[in-house]
Amino acid sequence: MKLHPQIIKKGDKDEFVVLPIEEFEALVEKAETYEDLVDLRTAKTQSRQEQGRPLDDVIAELAPELKR
Repeated sequence: MKLHPQIIKKGDKDEFVVLPIEEFEALVEKAETYEDLVDLRTAKTQSRQEQGRPLDDVIAELAPELKR
């Protein structure tokens, strides 16, 4: 993705960046996707340390009306 930033200075110092809305939205989407990936990898790593449970037990706990 090519960005087209506009830099706004305050004195001699760069103070703000302005992006076209489409570029900003694309960056936000990429950041959210990255955060989701990090969360997924963390959950996957944590779940490796947990012991599994039988599906029937999970169904009975979450939806007793669906008990087999």
